[in-house]
Amino acid sequence: MTVDTEPKAGIASNHASDETIVLEHVSRWYGNVVAVNDISFELGPGVTGLLGPNGAGKSTILHMLSGFLRPSAGELRVLGQSAWQNPEMYRDVGLVPEREAVYPFLTGWQFVLQSARLHGLADPEAAARHALKLVDLEDAQHRATGGYSKGMKQRVKVAAALVHRPRLLLLDEPFNGADPRQRLQLMEMLRRMASEGHTVVFSSHILEEVERLAENVLVIVAGRLAASGDFHEIRRLMTDRPHTFSIRSSDDRRLATALVGDQSVFGVELDEEWLTVKTSDFSAFTVALAKVARNADVTLFEVLPTDESLESVFSYLVQR
Repeated sequence: MTVDTEPKAGIASNHASDETIVLEHVSRWYGNVVAVNDISFELGPGVTGLLGPNGAGKSTILHMLSGFLRPSAGELRVLGQSAWQNPEMYRDVGLVPEREAVYPFLTGWQFVLQSARLHGLADPEAAARHALKLVDLEDAQHRATGGYSKGMKQRVKVAAALVHRPRLLLLDEPFNGADPRQRLQLMEMLRRMASEGHTVVFSSHILEEVERLAENVLVIVAGRLAASGDFHEIRRLMTDRPHTFSIRSSDDRRLATALVGDQSVFGVELDEEWLTVKTSDFSAFTVALAKVARNADVTLFEVLPTDESLESVFSYLVQR
């Protein structure tokens, strides 16, 4: 299913001039393997998160947007042009790949400076200094990148990608390996870019990262667009779905009898070790459980949600 919301920052308006990215029924396959299946969306300035489990097709979408892969079907436009075999596009596009793409024998300064020179910037040294400052690598810029931590390598890749101040920045799992401080700093920098009119698209399989940064979200599952729109609406769909809890208490049988009468519960199963409860309202059940247990004079020992993996959430969205 797709969630349609009112246009906000990050979702393109109906004016073609505002559309940084346009995909119309785009698919990409490798032999008999379908990586992206009939996806359509439009994006404008702002921050958009591609959210999905590993292997969902997020990297394939980013590689098509950056011109490294040709769509097998459909139409894909970036800044009003085809991305495939269009090197001029890179004047306005930056890509941060997921894979480690630094040369270990170069220092951070040399790596970013070379990127600035490849872009033909008028003052590559000034651009490199500015980019390294943005990602807080000034103190480590003269060290070889081979000695960088994973988080530092991520940041130097970001610096090289934005050294020419692109209108569109594409990032594939950009927060991998970053410590909490580095993650917050990168997020603030990306928000600032979006506020200045840039389009930022990043992929992640971590819900918290998308929630903290993205104004809008595209949920990708098994190569399909499962949901799209405002993050809060997507989050509501993820929460307001059937949930299963495993519970251990001082008297599971008595608690099961009491829970059957609660409006948020639609299923109860009892075995030798656990009481399994199915609820249609996550929030209402978590509030009611303690009250029901207290009224039944039952002590709760363990309460475990058993279906909270991202894969189960995404599968539910696809089935809607």
